[in-house]
Amino acid sequence: MLPAMAKVYTGHGDRGDTNLFGTATKVRKDHPRIAVLGHVDELNAAIGVALEHVPDAGVAGLLRRLQDELFTVGAEVSAAEGRTKGAEHLALTEDAVRRLEAAMEEYDVGPIREFVMPRGPGGGAYLHLARTVARRAERAVVVLARTEPLNPVILAYLNRLSSLLFVLAVWTGRRAGGTESHPTYGRG
Repeated sequence: MLPAMAKVYTGHGDRGDTNLFGTATKVRKDHPRIAVLGHVDELNAAIGVALEHVPDAGVAGLLRRLQDELFTVGAEVSAAEGRTKGAEHLALTEDAVRRLEAAMEEYDVGPIREFVMPRGPGGGAYLHLARTVARRAERAVVVLARTEPLNPVILAYLNRLSSLLFVLAVWTGRRAGGTESHPTYGRG
């Protein structure tokens, strides 16, 4: 028999504030840092949905790794003023950005000469949705970084991640027999 689950609610945030990771620092729930956390969480969930619709085992494994890395992003952003003192293993490094670039090379779709519609079978449409959430998370990081210290790798990571999700959307859609060009703005 499994142990009883602890309560998932505390009531501490009922007045609109929340604690940052590893500190007693409280911020309002509309603070830019909390907005970033929400966007990163939504991005992770969107990737999880895409994962359930992608038939390719290699892409599925990559999406699982991305979800793990997004947990690292969330942990780092949730620390007060971006400090990970005592928890350096929570800091995203340039290696994560390089892995995204390598994945884009692995799933190369060749030159794209037309506007791409955000649709497609084989999980393609869900990957496009995740891409748009990644761009929103990236914009929220730009806002936060204007006023608070933040690991600059996070911004580069989210920028590359949205590009990778685009590539994966096109790649998986094509493999499943879909077409992505816009009927008016596409080829010919």
